Amino acid sequence: MHSLLRCRALFFAGLAFAVSLLCSAGPALAQATPEQPARDIAVGESAASDADIRRAIERLLDEIEGFDDVDVSVASGVVTLRGQVLDGQARERLLSIVTRVDGVAAIDAEAVEQTGALTDRLAPALSRLADRGRDLLLNAPIFAVAVAAFALIALTGRSLTRQLAFWRRLAPNAFIAEIYRALARIGFVVLGLVVALEILNATALLGAVLGAAGVVGLALGFAVRDTVENFIASILLSLRQPFRPNDFVEIDGDMGSVARLTSRATILISPDGNQIRIPNATVFKGRIVNFTRHAQRRFTFQLGVEAESDLGAALGVGAGALEKLTFVLPDPPVAAWIEEVGDSNVLLTFAAWVNQRETDFLKARGEAIRVTKTALETQGFGLPEPIYRLRLDDAPFALREIDVPAEPRPSPSAPRPARAADTPAPAAADPDRVERAAEETADRERSAPDGGADLLSSDGVAE
Repeated sequence: MHSLLRCRALFFAGLAFAVSLLCSAGPALAQATPEQPARDIAVGESAASDADIRRAIERLLDEIEGFDDVDVSVASGVVTLRGQVLDGQARERLLSIVTRVDGVAAIDAEAVEQTGALTDRLAPALSRLADRGRDLLLNAPIFAVAVAAFALIALTGRSLTRQLAFWRRLAPNAFIAEIYRALARIGFVVLGLVVALEILNATALLGAVLGAAGVVGLALGFAVRDTVENFIASILLSLRQPFRPNDFVEIDGDMGSVARLTSRATILISPDGNQIRIPNATVFKGRIVNFTRHAQRRFTFQLGVEAESDLGAALGVGAGALEKLTFVLPDPPVAAWIEEVGDSNVLLTFAAWVNQRETDFLKARGEAIRVTKTALETQGFGLPEPIYRLRLDDAPFALREIDVPAEPRPSPSAPRPARAADTPAPAAADPDRVERAAEETADRERSAPDGGADLLSSDGVAE
């Protein structure tokens, strides 16, 4: 088996070697065969003489640079070329020239070789460089005019874009004004480039440059897609201004006071003083709840009373207690309703409005719960705890025989004893004492030198 595989390997290796020899020998065989001109061969008196053909070819080669070392001989219309040329391209050019001479029947260029002298190969390159240098010197004045025109237009655009007041009048905020300025500067630079290329009569180069720039920009756009998306979202957010500095918002479940809107992220300060950084793309596409956009804000809470209670009276007592609170707004009025019947009580819902810019919202809600609960209990309404019934099916016989006397329950008609009013809430729970710790932290974050530019305006308008 191994010998069979070895034989197959040797066979394929020999076949590949033979194919490579044939491919390498192909050009040599082709060179050995005389080149055949693509026209009919003239005979008789109309045929050109060998001397005329040779003189015609020599005159042509004398006028063309690079064929000084080529010798020409003609016999019966067959041209034999000998000598050295610069490279393969020069050899192909030589054959093309000789083929177009009238009277040439065939061409034998087997003896034409490429030169190996370094000076001969460098001479054309040096000549081309010299020609480029002469062209540059001849075009130096027009080139200087083109550069001057470009510089003049670019500097004019730079001076115009420095007028901050003009751009801020056009834009709704400083960030958009800066974008307008940058676009204007780029526009002046492109205009200067177009004018310079037009002076140089090279506007075709601008298309190639812009095409290459477009391809590079597309590739970079895919590479930094998230960064570009956040930047575009920052532009849209700065235009719409969905929140102001120090607004208390909720963005995709994260709650905090707005500290800063940068070109990449929105920075919040949580009630615990932690910094929350949310990408602008998430902010723009996400759900935003702004709690401080409007001064009036409603709070709700629930209290449960006994099922045997007078529910209408309980609602009136609770609503009356809320209406007496100084921080509760009279308009919109206090609201109260029966939420549901629970397992051991009836849930009552109370709602009231406060001015959250003058009153601490959480403290106001807490004080409202305390006052309402105290009023209900003072009027004899009980707030029962949940009642659970325990059934012991597999309990021992002695335990089942124990007879636990039940405490007597008051009848529904019997009034409950009134209780004394609670102790007033301490200063720490005073709703008029608004907590500003999160806002102060947001102010410090906004004024930090390394925080980046703030894209929010203090008088921003919601979208």
